[in-house]
Amino acid sequence: MINKKTVVIIVFLFFLGVAFARGESVAITWDQLSSQEQEVLKPFKGRWEEFSSERQERLRKGAERWQRMSSEEQKQVRARFRQWQKLSPEQKERVRTSYQEFRKLPPEEQEKIRNRFRWFRSLPTDERQELREKWENMSPEERQQTGENWNSEQSKGSSGGGQGSSGGGGGSSGGGRGRR
Repeated sequence: MINKKTVVIIVFLFFLGVAFARGESVAITWDQLSSQEQEVLKPFKGRWEEFSSERQERLRKGAERWQRMSSEEQKQVRARFRQWQKLSPEQKERVRTSYQEFRKLPPEEQEKIRNRFRWFRSLPTDERQELREKWENMSPEERQQTGENWNSEQSKGSSGGGQGSSGGGGGSSGGGRGRR
């Protein structure tokens, strides 16, 4: 004869299996985290149990990525986070909106934008600043033309980030910094 405790365990395991089969994550307690995860996620300790299982899973994946980063990469992430904290709520919202728009683009277009950004970041600091200033001083029409020139260069197969006739190419860098 099966006792009540065994039935409860079987039912629990069944629903746990259903959740995993659906790809749903199951909330875990703070004590179930590894010591490394607890160390990285320490700021969330007091609220951990309040988070949805999905948020817990995202945080755990983030902690895993953090642990795989070199100390230099961690330093860069901290610097970006400090920059993010300094943004106004309006700037943060613009960044979020831009990111959501970016995620809606086809993968090829996302890759083009990433390549432009890599090119821009590879420039010396003074050149990047010069391009930013040019971009900020352009009218919307000039910015549009610069983007079109850039796209036509890209479709011709030019690699790198040639500046084109308008001195553009760096224009896509300002969007992620809350400048428009």
